[in-house]
Amino acid sequence: QVQLVESGGGLVQAGASMRLSCEASGRSLSSSSMAWFRQVPGNKRDFVAAVEYMSERKYYADSVKGRFSISRDNAKNTLYLQMNSLKPEDTAVYMCATEDSVWGSALYQDTNYNNWGQGTQVTVSS
Repeated sequence: QVQLVESGGGLVQAGASMRLSCEASGRSLSSSSMAWFRQVPGNKRDFVAAVEYMSERKYYADSVKGRFSISRDNAKNTLYLQMNSLKPEDTAVYMCATEDSVWGSALYQDTNYNNWGQGTQVTVSS
């Protein structure tokens, strides 16, 4: 079973940049789709970005396109989320997820992922 551990969250001012990491252990994730979601207390988990297995195609929520970038280092078994031009509305707990047989539009749905990290808090002050 894979374990996912996020890091890199914290408190920043609007306009700043931050990079989140999601380190996986237990098995290689090079052939799995991986994604970032975020959640504000009381709300559902929202899709942020994903990288599709095999194709390595990247998907982004409209709210983060042009500001966030997802990438992964298979040698380190780690997923990243580079966040630039952060806004107060980006404040949330960010969680990474992985699943083998997920691609295309299914990447956007949190219910299609069975492996989750515990999350890291990102707070953006105005």
